[in-house]
Amino acid sequence: MTLPTEETDETPAKPDTPRRRRWRRVRRVAGWTLGVLVGGPLIAFWVAYLVLDVRSPQEVLAGLDKTVVLQYADGSELLKVVPADGDRRFVPYAQVPAKLRDAIIATEDPTFWDNQGFDPTGIGRAFLTGVGGGSGITQQYIKKSTGDEDATLGRKFAELVLATKITQEQNKEQIFESYVNIISFGRGTFGPAAAMNAYFGKKLDDSITWSEAAFLAGMIQSPSVHDPAASGDVHAARRWQYVRDKLVGRGYVGNDEPMAYPGAEIQAPSETRAGRITYDEFHIKQQVLAELEQNGFPLGRLQQGNMTVETTLDRSRQDAAKKALRDRLNGEPEVFRGAVVAIEPSTGAVRAYNGGDQGVRDYAGTPHALGTAFHPFTLAAALGRGYVPDQPIPAPSKLEFLGENFQYPDVCGPKCTLRSAMETHANGPFIALAKKLGPEALSDAARRAGIPDAVDGVPTLREKDGFLIGPGIAIGRYPLRPLDVAGAYATFAADGRRATPHLVAKVRDESGAVVWEHQDSATPAFGDDETSRRVAAEVTATLRTDGPAALRTGEAEHGNSPDNQDAWAIGYTPQLVTAVWIGSDDDRRLKDAAGRKLTGDVVPADVWRAFTQSPAPPSR
Repeated sequence: MTLPTEETDETPAKPDTPRRRRWRRVRRVAGWTLGVLVGGPLIAFWVAYLVLDVRSPQEVLAGLDKTVVLQYADGSELLKVVPADGDRRFVPYAQVPAKLRDAIIATEDPTFWDNQGFDPTGIGRAFLTGVGGGSGITQQYIKKSTGDEDATLGRKFAELVLATKITQEQNKEQIFESYVNIISFGRGTFGPAAAMNAYFGKKLDDSITWSEAAFLAGMIQSPSVHDPAASGDVHAARRWQYVRDKLVGRGYVGNDEPMAYPGAEIQAPSETRAGRITYDEFHIKQQVLAELEQNGFPLGRLQQGNMTVETTLDRSRQDAAKKALRDRLNGEPEVFRGAVVAIEPSTGAVRAYNGGDQGVRDYAGTPHALGTAFHPFTLAAALGRGYVPDQPIPAPSKLEFLGENFQYPDVCGPKCTLRSAMETHANGPFIALAKKLGPEALSDAARRAGIPDAVDGVPTLREKDGFLIGPGIAIGRYPLRPLDVAGAYATFAADGRRATPHLVAKVRDESGAVVWEHQDSATPAFGDDETSRRVAAEVTATLRTDGPAALRTGEAEHGNSPDNQDAWAIGYTPQLVTAVWIGSDDDRRLKDAAGRKLTGDVVPADVWRAFTQSPAPPSR
């Protein structure tokens, strides 16, 4: 039997024609093109994701100077030290009021809580037109943090990469916090706290209204355009209405929510200008910054750290000092100048500091001749060497001391004692005492009480050479700052214990943690505790009383004339010492409005009484 033969199903191959070869090339090119079009961006995205990085708000803000807030002792704001490029204060997410947060999101990025960090519409528009637009909150933060605001496809691509990366690395609360703290709201402000103060003169907290929140949110798009100070209320009201409609349309507020354009509440830029301070506040700022620098906190460190400074100043006493000085000098010759410094004796904390408001010159921090108000230090030198207040002392009308001849009328009488010499402000007995004790003893006693060895590198109680002590020390000719005089008299008020005068209590970082605090370190001034108490008590006993306070007034002569150029009133209780100086910008003979020779008993004593009799602040 014959088996059937197996047939093979073979289809003859088609001829490899030129046309078929062209189609293979087309398919190959199309495949490669599709691969490049799809895979290229993916590879570029992956590479960019690895290479590009998102700066945290801390990193961004670390390179920028922030506003430093100075506070009164009770924590209320005293003044701000604002960087040259604007008012910038960091506000944690939890401290951004919900109304303002909602208004910003409704206006700038309504899908913020759900999106992946970028706006596909904006990316598409940049691809098609070559210009930017439509950036959401995450992209806006990236744009501000990188400093790249070019409206190009390349910038949009980088935004897309970084927006994706930051959304994966940070939660939405962190992203919003980053964004809201580096954007500008106009008027030289960055962040919501500075903006709230700039437009409404208020502190940022939950008392913000929907109307205020809508206004601030509307500023972000273009502050220079939407600020009513620039474009008028009609334009600003239209922008506000736009934000209000977004809030209603996206369900944040009801259509019946009582809201109105807050035009009457918006303050003029001149009224809320960041860093705008008066001359007397400027003096405080300078003293505080100088003290902080000495303690390792220069201004740059404070600004970089977004720090807050708590001063020792009491708001009510500060206001009282300003009023007392202003009211009493009103009507006096225009050349009269004044200063008031009040210090807590036991700690050295400065409770009031007024250096005048006539200009940048700080009269509380400028040296002036102390005159007969220096006598308590000469008395302290004698008491420390065994003298007693009722001990008889010579009262010459003429004498020579260190090459200078002095002549004064004998006002102390034939039975002159240290006590009566103090009461009569007699110069002769104290010059004679200086001659017996030696000029070094007087300088030493003053410095033990608290007069610093030098101020701004210039030695105190010395001649211009910085070494020799001249005869002028006996009559208070050497100029001293009211701040230092108050501090030295405070030693007498504090039972002979010396504390360093200071205006800074604490420094806090942006989280509120205390990073530096003044440490009270009062020490006996005139030897041991017993000697220091005795010297201080006996000096106090020689001063006249004014109510519960001990008061010393004094005058510094104008050259060898019978007229005076400086006058003082320094008084104290155990709770507070206050020094008042009255003088002028230059050394000149001074007479008051009534034509009387300037003395400490009149204008300075009047200022002192007005200040000390003002209502005491509540106990702290």
